[in-house]
Amino acid sequence: MTANNDVIVSPCETEQDFRQAQHCLSEAFGHQAKDALWQLMTPGWDTEEGQAKQAQILMKRWQSITTNKDGQPNALYLKATVPDPDKQGERRVAGIAIWKQLSFVEGYGDPFYGDMEEALTDYDDQKRRFATQMFNSLWKRRIAYMREVEKSGRNPPAIFTLDCCAVDPAYQRRGIAAKLVEVGLEEAKRRGNLECTTEGSTMGRPVYRRLGFKDEGTGDIPWEVDAEFETWDKPPNVFLRTWA
Repeated sequence: MTANNDVIVSPCETEQDFRQAQHCLSEAFGHQAKDALWQLMTPGWDTEEGQAKQAQILMKRWQSITTNKDGQPNALYLKATVPDPDKQGERRVAGIAIWKQLSFVEGYGDPFYGDMEEALTDYDDQKRRFATQMFNSLWKRRIAYMREVEKSGRNPPAIFTLDCCAVDPAYQRRGIAAKLVEVGLEEAKRRGNLECTTEGSTMGRPVYRRLGFKDEGTGDIPWEVDAEFETWDKPPNVFLRTWA
């Protein structure tokens, strides 16, 4: 899709893409950010076996992408590749971004309700309740805003959401995250000037703000959890959108 210096952004296509993308996610969210919620939802993230399993899950989600009424995919799985320092003439995935077109109006994107029941099947009751409450809090504003867009008369009645963006720490500070975000912003314009939204982590929000995302309100998303979870680690996130 786009190339600049040694960084090339293009769609994920192969099993190797997803294995290397999962490594980026594990390094960025697991080792670097130590995101407790991400670690909880990605069992085995710090093992070779676990990463291989999660890569398969990621690829299956990619394989099940739907399309909107114009035949455009409702999700973009983007990879940023750089020359592989260990294999001359080859490239490796240094970052990944997942963009989704979301809408409650049929044909304009995937509906989104934040239902995590299937993903939490194997968790014990306490962890399942914690994860459910955390995701309900994280996505509360996204879902409410989708309802506002649905009723607003906006055309198209959809948003373009940066659902995930991660860069392997070994390749950070090379503008890779910015390039992954810029490709999504450009695609949103091509799809009818869709507004873009995201839930920004502490690491990601400076990049998003620099590229036109704005905080909606002030402060981080409040975590609405039971008292028993008050001392559990909770990653800071803020809801951002380009038209705020």
